[in-house]
Amino acid sequence: MSDTLETLLSENRSFPPAAAFRDLSVMNNPEVYADAAKDPEAFWENWAKTLDWIEPWTKVCEFESPNAKWFVGGKLNVTHNCVDRHADGARANKTAIIWEGEPGDTRRISYAQLKEEVCRVANALKSLGVTKGDRVCIYMPMVPELAMTMLACARIGAAHSVVFGGFSADSLQERTNDASAKVIVTADGGWRRGNIVPLKKTVDDALKLGCPSVEKVLVLERAGEPGTGVNGMTVRNYERGEMVEGRDIWWNDLVPHQPSDCPCEVMDSEDLLYILYTSGSTGKPKGIVHTSGGYLTGVTATTKWVFDLKENDIFFCTADCGWVTGHSYIVYGPLSNGATVVMYEGAPDTPDKDRFWRIIERHKATILYTAPTAIRAFMKWGDEYPNRCDLASLRLLGTVGEPINPEAWIWYHEVIGGRMCPIVDTWWQTETGAIMISPLPGITATKPGSATMPFPGINAIIMNEAGEVVYDRSAELRGEATYEKPVGGILAISGVWPSITRGIWGDPKRFQDVYWSRFPGYYFPGDGAKVDEDGCFWLLGRVDDIMLVAGHNISTMEVESALVDHHSVAEAAVIGRHHDLKGQAIAAFVILRSGMDASVEELKAHVAMKIGAIARPDDIFICAELPKTRSGKIMRRLLRDVAEGRALGDTTTLADPTVVASLKDQYESSES
Repeated sequence: MSDTLETLLSENRSFPPAAAFRDLSVMNNPEVYADAAKDPEAFWENWAKTLDWIEPWTKVCEFESPNAKWFVGGKLNVTHNCVDRHADGARANKTAIIWEGEPGDTRRISYAQLKEEVCRVANALKSLGVTKGDRVCIYMPMVPELAMTMLACARIGAAHSVVFGGFSADSLQERTNDASAKVIVTADGGWRRGNIVPLKKTVDDALKLGCPSVEKVLVLERAGEPGTGVNGMTVRNYERGEMVEGRDIWWNDLVPHQPSDCPCEVMDSEDLLYILYTSGSTGKPKGIVHTSGGYLTGVTATTKWVFDLKENDIFFCTADCGWVTGHSYIVYGPLSNGATVVMYEGAPDTPDKDRFWRIIERHKATILYTAPTAIRAFMKWGDEYPNRCDLASLRLLGTVGEPINPEAWIWYHEVIGGRMCPIVDTWWQTETGAIMISPLPGITATKPGSATMPFPGINAIIMNEAGEVVYDRSAELRGEATYEKPVGGILAISGVWPSITRGIWGDPKRFQDVYWSRFPGYYFPGDGAKVDEDGCFWLLGRVDDIMLVAGHNISTMEVESALVDHHSVAEAAVIGRHHDLKGQAIAAFVILRSGMDASVEELKAHVAMKIGAIARPDDIFICAELPKTRSGKIMRRLLRDVAEGRALGDTTTLADPTVVASLKDQYESSES
């Protein structure tokens, strides 16, 4: 990779905030960026003061790379801030959670009701021997009891480790053992595309593999016995698991009988809140650690400003709480702000491909936060599904998970937002805890495909391969430096922010090596980026997703964006494979929109027209599906294995492991 990252695909469309939106926005003062750059600690301290603290801090921040502490000496309880202060005040009867199950069953839970239920779960956990400092593994479907259990753990000072309810027994065992979890909270099953995911059976299998720290298993009855009915849907046959006497307890035999009051544990700002496991490109999953005071400050601030959150908003985040987006923007961030959140259990195409739009229509959601992967799937399915639903309640849209292709952004803007809703394209990570780069919708002119500006108090910079700073936004805001733009390179963060991970559970050396060794003293997230003439950041994907083609650095995202720009293409994944002459050749895997057609040569020519001949793919494979993780991210590593003719790497995290094998067969047959 050269010192300056070349970026070849241009995107010039810009959408300034509408005057009516800007004037009523919760944050519409552009000076906030410069003010925060001058004194980021004061900026974050002011946000921390919006929370309820039991004891004040004595120092705002301590940082000795790689270790950070925020609000040193301060004491608080996260659940008090997310539940009690609303339940005990004017929001007692306000709806905290609107829940919809895949069969169509619904619940509305007020803050007062949420407090009572969280207290019962907390007392139940205590009765099972859980105490402050213990770890609890949560392996549940997207039901309100999942959020209640997270909040119950935080209430009594136990750290939770939520494992996505689609992971295998091996993955569950690995995460449970790494965290030394004392209790597993699960359900008999959860609904997914009309079938039951056998969660308790998977827990049983994991325990048989060996989980010596686990003493008790608390089991919610969600699915029920096969043959029974849930909201008109029959529970199909599934492996329900076995209840082991002395170890396993039914939720309804324990939780409802507990007292509805449980005191909040006094927690230090730096006490552990949760561990969340994220896959690395190699090796075992990393247990990302987040603590109490700083994390809550970060998600409270970003939820309020990025989503322009107002008292009457209905916030629909489509993520699962098995991922960090569900932690930060379903549970902790919105509830800390006293918001109403929508939780949905099932798939977006069950019973039909308009399910998300029906949820918005039914519950009058005002904010939608979803992933580019989902948006591209909606594009593929066709406009007819959102067009037959009333989406007039929406006033703001968001994206999360990966850079969004400009044409997917435009589709989202026009078809879902009716050209009326600002789009906040957010960049952040499990490790950052909260949103790092995003428009502030009352201030920022948005650009399709750009996450635009770092959040106030975040100093995102661009480095070259030699470790030299080629762009420092905060220095520019303070008037200390000027930079030639556009400029590209490797994204890094200077300084620390309250919600930054405090480490990898049990592995401080790996934490240092992965995030702090590439550019000593700077946090290295692993992404390439460019900054355009207006100072807007464009995320280009992982640094290892930069292809070196005949001496030119080309981002996989740029080629993917060019392909998706073609009217027939719904989704594309691009990788670089070895080439004897060019160093790397470009290979693309493409899904066409429903009912559309395009030839390989036509698509190659379209990329050359959009970017240039240097970016013309050598290979394009039109396929029905792409290999994706259960969170919807495309596994380009496996596509590289296919294109390079290597043995396939680990496929256990894939939503459908058969997809990559099918692609391998297709690729190899085309080569013969």
